[in-house]
Amino acid sequence: MEDEVNRMLDRFLRAFELTAGTGGHAPQAEERHPAADRLLSEFGGSTFDGGLYRIHTWRSRAEADVFAAHAFPEFGELSCFGFDWLGRQFSLDLRVQGTEDPSVLMLEPGTGQVLEIPVPFSEFHDGELVEYADEALAKSFHEQWRATDAAPLGFGECVGYDVPLFLGGEDGLANLGRCDIARYWHLAGELRRGTAKLAPGTKIGDIAIGDAADAVPAWCAGRG
Repeated sequence: MEDEVNRMLDRFLRAFELTAGTGGHAPQAEERHPAADRLLSEFGGSTFDGGLYRIHTWRSRAEADVFAAHAFPEFGELSCFGFDWLGRQFSLDLRVQGTEDPSVLMLEPGTGQVLEIPVPFSEFHDGELVEYADEALAKSFHEQWRATDAAPLGFGECVGYDVPLFLGGEDGLANLGRCDIARYWHLAGELRRGTAKLAPGTKIGDIAIGDAADAVPAWCAGRG
């Protein structure tokens, strides 16, 4: 199994630097989706290029599956395996049943959109991430951010939009800040669901987000 995963990440491991984590986490007793489970078994908890891309642990995957499915219920069951510095989750696309090597979804909390990546999971790291790092991981944008805040991201952190793009926020450094990734996703998911049926141009007044209302002032409190 280890050799299979290493072959799947051969080019990726030469293109991206492991900056935190050691991998090698023991697999769970019950496998859910073998393609992603093998990756987490060998590299779960690994951080590359200071947080540009991270591979989930079993615990963080379980949390991500819940908050991503809540934000994007139309995609049904999810199996997240990795995430990037902007908090975007990469999940197996499980809408086609019985596929041993499913394609990949990129779920974006900041834009409120999902990108369907037309490559099988087995080719995602060595192909998509290596050849299209800017498109898949916003690598150049990450380098701009690191020039303003050089501290590596903690495993539970991301860089989120203070005002999400789907609410008219600016796609620039001035609209970014460090966030707790679970909190960011919860709030972004609530906002997406609450505004999904509004007509373009609708003005939005005060927002209350249930039990998370007290977290709103800390949306991206750890700004660099």
